[in-house]
Amino acid sequence: MVRVTRQPARPGHPDLPAAVLWDMDGTIVDTEPSWIAEEYVLVEEAGGTWTDADAHDLVGQDLLTSAGIILERTPVRGRPEQVVRRLLAGVVRRTRAHVPWRPGARELLADLRGHGVPCALVTMSWTELAEVLVEQLPPGTFDAVVTGDQVSRGKPHPEAYLEAAARLGVDPAQALAVEDSPTGATASTAAGVPTLVVPHTVAVPALRGSLQVPSLEGLTPADLGAVARSLSSDLHPEQRVDGVRDQA
Repeated sequence: MVRVTRQPARPGHPDLPAAVLWDMDGTIVDTEPSWIAEEYVLVEEAGGTWTDADAHDLVGQDLLTSAGIILERTPVRGRPEQVVRRLLAGVVRRTRAHVPWRPGARELLADLRGHGVPCALVTMSWTELAEVLVEQLPPGTFDAVVTGDQVSRGKPHPEAYLEAAARLGVDPAQALAVEDSPTGATASTAAGVPTLVVPHTVAVPALRGSLQVPSLEGLTPADLGAVARSLSSDLHPEQRVDGVRDQA
């Protein structure tokens, strides 16, 4: 990625994204191993077998969808909501004991806050787990929090990202999403949000309107602005000057 010289920035600065919309699990915190561990415990207690391949199918999914997959593939019994609650309790407990930050995430969040760039948390985890993360960060880090139990259609549907942009009062095309999974990146790009992908637990295929980087370490708000501008025309070709010329 081309480095952008760090400069004093102000809210509304054209070099910065209008907002940054953050996935949580696997992007800000490395909670995927905790989810996978709790899935193994749950399935094995029911006398079933769970594999890493099964676990990877759940990465980034809406939690009720994940619960449905577990109920379909294993001897676990109960309603999807009950399965989610059992998994969630274990992950919350593990995360409270140790917050596994992803490299560069806290630093970039702090830098964005210092530059006045609004941030939203857009996660399929439910409120209980999102609160654990929010409590560990400085007040005001997130201007909006959208969780899986607040939307009717989870990722890969774009509802959560559209809701986050609406709460912040920004045009999705002028924002930037940060994701780590195919499901999440599909949701954000479907919402028309340029997306920076940092693959982690599972590989992410190339998606229109997205750019992959190996890590958030060393990235600045200006870097994110440059990425958002470079990707926006892929998702919104009608905004391109040459697109208007082509139609003339």
